[in-house]
Amino acid sequence: MAQEDVFKKLVAHCKEYGFVFQSSEIYDGLGAVYDYGQNGVELKNNIKKYWWDSMVLLHENVVGLDSAIFMHPTTWKASGHVDAFNDPLIDNKDSKKRYRADVLIEDLMAKFEGKIDKEIEKARKKFGDDFDEAQFRETNPRVKANQEKLDEVHGRFVKALNDNNLTELRQIIVDYEVACPLSGSKEWTDVRQFNLMFSTEMGSTAEGASKIYLRPETAQGIFVNFLNVQKTGRMKLPFGIAQIGKAFRNEIVARQFIFRMREFEQMEMQFFVRPGEEMKWFEYWKEMRMKWHKSMGMGDAKYRFHDHDKLAHYANAATDVEFEMPFGFKEVEGIHSRTDFDLSQHQEFSGKKMQYFDPELNKSYVPYVIETSIGVDRMFLSILAGAYTEEEVPGKDGKSESRVVLKLPPVIAPVKLAILPLVRKDGLPEKAMEIMDQFKFDFNCRYEEKDSIGKRYRRQDAIGTPFCITVDHQTMEDDSVTIRYRDSMEQERVKISELYKIMTGHISMKELLKSLI
Repeated sequence: MAQEDVFKKLVAHCKEYGFVFQSSEIYDGLGAVYDYGQNGVELKNNIKKYWWDSMVLLHENVVGLDSAIFMHPTTWKASGHVDAFNDPLIDNKDSKKRYRADVLIEDLMAKFEGKIDKEIEKARKKFGDDFDEAQFRETNPRVKANQEKLDEVHGRFVKALNDNNLTELRQIIVDYEVACPLSGSKEWTDVRQFNLMFSTEMGSTAEGASKIYLRPETAQGIFVNFLNVQKTGRMKLPFGIAQIGKAFRNEIVARQFIFRMREFEQMEMQFFVRPGEEMKWFEYWKEMRMKWHKSMGMGDAKYRFHDHDKLAHYANAATDVEFEMPFGFKEVEGIHSRTDFDLSQHQEFSGKKMQYFDPELNKSYVPYVIETSIGVDRMFLSILAGAYTEEEVPGKDGKSESRVVLKLPPVIAPVKLAILPLVRKDGLPEKAMEIMDQFKFDFNCRYEEKDSIGKRYRRQDAIGTPFCITVDHQTMEDDSVTIRYRDSMEQERVKISELYKIMTGHISMKELLKSLI
C-alpha cells in the first residue's frame, strides 16, 4: 500500500476511534488546529509523563517549571523573534495558494532521494544476497544522475539559506520546474519573509493597550527564570530546567495533519553548563534523547539524526532526531547548543545580570545552554504511525480476516485493561465490575459489554489496549479469567488474584525508565 494511503487511513482512524478531532468541526473547522479526543488525550498525557519522569526523576540536577504563555514583549525583542522569526513565503500565481519556499525545495530533494531508493530496492530484490549497494550507487547511471541533481540542489539550497538569499530560493524552484501541488502551475511570485508570531493587545482600553505576543516557544520562559530557579533551588552547574507547555506559530502552510499546527505543545529542557563544556553535553544529550525515542519499541531503523544545514543565529551546533513518518523522515526533536546567546540577550535588554557564580572557578559568567525540544503533537503522530498495523489473522472456519491494531507500547497505551463479561447475564457483568473497581485506581480500565466478544476485541485492538480480561461462567466457579494479549492474540487463563502482578510487570513505567539508565 502506498504510504500516502497509509497516512490517510491513519488520519481517519484517529477520528473514528477518538484520538484527534478537527477543532470547531461543527463550524467547518479551523485550519491546522485540532482537539484530542478521549483516547488521544490519554495517549498524549502518557507520552508527557514518560518524558517528564525521564527528565526530572532520572536526573537529580533537572527540575521543572511552568511559565506563563504571556510574557513581557521585550522578551521577544531580546530573543530575536521580533526581527528574525521568519519563514520564506512564496505564492503560486494561478492557484493563489501560499507555500514555504524551503519546504518546496525540501520536497524536491525528497523526490530525488525517493527515486534513488526505488532503484536500490529494485536491485536488492533482483540480486538478493549478492547485492552491493555501495557499488550500485557508484555505477548505476539512473542513481548517479539523481544523486548529482540532489547534490546540486542541496548545495544551492544550503548556500541560499545561509546567505538569506530569497532570490536564489525562488530560482531553485524555477530551475527545477517545481509545480504547485494543487494546480500543477509553475508560475511563482518572489519569495518574501513572513513573521510567524501571533500578536494581540493587553489593556482595558484601545488607547492604553500594549502589543504582546503568544509565545512561539516555551524556552524563553525558562531563560527569564534562570536565576529564580538557580537561587531558590540552590542549583549548581550543570543543571537543567524542564517545561511542558503550549506554543503558537502562524504557520504559512500548516499541513500533514498534526505534524505542523498553529497551536501546539512542546516538551523542552534547557541544560545550563560551563562555557567550553557545551559540546561534551551536546553529545551526551544526543545519546540520551535517541535512547529515549528508541525505548518506545517502534524500531531502531525508524530513527536517525539529521544535522542542520543552517544553524540558527543562537546556535553553534544543532541536530534533529527524525522519525520515518508515512510521508518520509521528519523532525520530532531538536537538540541545540544555544551558546550563551539567550541569557546574554536578556541580560542586555533587561539590565539585570544573568550570571552564575562558580565556586570552583571563583568567578561569575553567563552559562552556555544545551536545549532538547520535542513537539508533543509530532511525537504523538510518530508513535501512532509506528504503531498502526493492518494484518491478516485467522478467522472463523479457518478463513483469514483483516484487523487494524495499534501496537502501542503498553506503558503509554491510552487504555491499559479492557474488562469484558462474556454475556450480559448470570452475574458476569457484576463480577466484571468488581474487577474494574479493583484495578481502576492503578490503571486506566475500560468496561465493555456490547456486541460479541470478537467485535469487542477488535475495538480494543483499534485503540491499542494491550490486555483484555474476559469474565465467563468459569470465573464464577473458580475466580479465574482469560487474559487476551493484543499483539499475539494468545489467551491465558489466570487467577484474579494474579492479575495485578501480571499487569504491573507489563505496564509499569518504572521498568521503562530503568532501561534508560
